[in-house]
Amino acid sequence: MDLFDYMGQKQKEKESPLASRMRPTSLDEVVGQQHILGKDKLLSRAIRADKLSSLIFYGPPGTGKTTLAKVIANTTRADFRQINATSAGKKDMEAVVEEAKQSLAMYGRRTILFIDEIHRFNKGQQDYLLPFVEDGTLILIGATTENPYFEVNRALLSRSNIFELHPLSREDVAELLRRAVSDPVKGMGAYHAVLEEEALAFLADICGGDARNALNALELAVLTTPPSGDGRIHITTAVAEECIQKRNVRYDKDGDNHYDIISAFIKSMRGSDADAAVYYLARMIYAGEDPKFIARRIMICAAEDVGMADPQALMVAVAASQAVERVGMPEGQIPLAEACVYVATAPKSNASYMALEKAMEAVRRVDVQQVPPHLKDSHYPGAAQLGRGLGYKYAHDFPGHYVKQQYLPDELMGEKFFEPGENGYEKCIREYLDFIRRLGESSDGC
Repeated sequence: MDLFDYMGQKQKEKESPLASRMRPTSLDEVVGQQHILGKDKLLSRAIRADKLSSLIFYGPPGTGKTTLAKVIANTTRADFRQINATSAGKKDMEAVVEEAKQSLAMYGRRTILFIDEIHRFNKGQQDYLLPFVEDGTLILIGATTENPYFEVNRALLSRSNIFELHPLSREDVAELLRRAVSDPVKGMGAYHAVLEEEALAFLADICGGDARNALNALELAVLTTPPSGDGRIHITTAVAEECIQKRNVRYDKDGDNHYDIISAFIKSMRGSDADAAVYYLARMIYAGEDPKFIARRIMICAAEDVGMADPQALMVAVAASQAVERVGMPEGQIPLAEACVYVATAPKSNASYMALEKAMEAVRRVDVQQVPPHLKDSHYPGAAQLGRGLGYKYAHDFPGHYVKQQYLPDELMGEKFFEPGENGYEKCIREYLDFIRRLGESSDGC
């Protein structure tokens, strides 16, 4: 690096956003993530001892994945290279690999390659790295907001330690904001701003554990707020609200968090907790989830988890789905809420779903040659000569509109698939089935 490059780099660092300038340079400066960075934790020991193996950092935005990579870069004796998977290609990786080979051969120094957004690399690009990670040419550090078990090559995963970073706590974010507002070198200390406690608490809460989001809001507040009569910039709650107007809800419609939220939504409805179900519904709507997707999940839950305990639930769910398509959003959220609450508070039974599962298992297990002859179609000329439908008893011709006869194939005689429970309407079904069973027994005796 020549003088001009050095000066350009320093100017770039000076003009970079506050969140970038405030990145810790040592492990002691890192806030939060004590579950992996505590004194006796593996990652902390490995960084301090400079004995790293390949790593994958996985977590939501603004939780410190890139920060940890920068800390490693400042503490390791190995060469450190960084690329971003959104813009880098195979040529960039080839150049890093060639440098790493030379460094290892000439100086005995290993190379750490940090790949931000590693999930953006396709399978071929990830495969290219594998032999160099395998033979020790590279120590890979990948950062991703996506679940690595879904997005990263399994061979790379098997050679890496995976560390999940959690959203920062309100206390952690508040500590970072205090540092930023007072630091005269990297932070906003030169502006002599006063961050009021209520505004601090508001920013720490509404950012949703994303430190970058909170620091960006603080920087905007300081730079756009004129000094008060005392010559100082006062960051009040009103100012903070203007700079970060919407709560940061962690929800990626194509990512891991998407599946976690919809899973919690379904399990809350299944568990008859209407409050939790409505909360997760609101969270999905707030984050912009496709209402048709939500409606489909409610319909599935109504059929699978409520079932015959309240057949009306499926009708309500289907009606809500149709209403959303016809009315659109935001009004469509109202029938979604109605269906959500109805399904959550309805009596539960999976008997009809389990009946299907048992029947499917029977289909796989038993080779049924044919349906009983008396149940076969007889509505065509010559059917009677073939014995189709002969002996069939028409239920409506008998008392109670029921007559006992064989319906299951011979190979499955005596099998029970649907077993109604005692919840809701299924209790009535059970009572009716007991009634017609007794009716059938009495007709046998006639």
